[in-house]
Amino acid sequence: MNVNTIEVNIVSTDKQLEEAFSIRRKVFVEEQQVPEEEEIDDLESEATHFLLTINEKPAGAGRFRVVDGFGKIERICILKDYRGTGAGKVLMESIQDFAAENELNKLKLNAQTHAIPFYGKLGYEVVSEEFLDAGIPHKTMMKQL
Repeated sequence: MNVNTIEVNIVSTDKQLEEAFSIRRKVFVEEQQVPEEEEIDDLESEATHFLLTINEKPAGAGRFRVVDGFGKIERICILKDYRGTGAGKVLMESIQDFAAENELNKLKLNAQTHAIPFYGKLGYEVVSEEFLDAGIPHKTMMKQL
């Protein structure tokens, strides 16, 4: 995969939001068998959504909310064809920059256990026991900015 341009934008149009939801459906609903009603939930309207594009094509998504004074990073996903390109790191760094700009210095996320090494490289530390979310093992991780 030739990756020339990776961009992350805060979703500002209905089209971008639908592209982000489409990526999340492909990764979480189709690949991981998460029920759609659990994936697209009633918290979407209070979240800031991020859309990652590679060579101007939608390739990744994530959302960010403020919960109990923490920045909570959620629904991080990259389409299968673009994994291993560094896109996930770029997406996470963009969301972290957004948190810092909004004076949130503690970040929290619930990582699928297979993704813990990825988040660990970005400075997140496991702070919980394993738990199931949508039938998938997770651990809570935190990072101080």
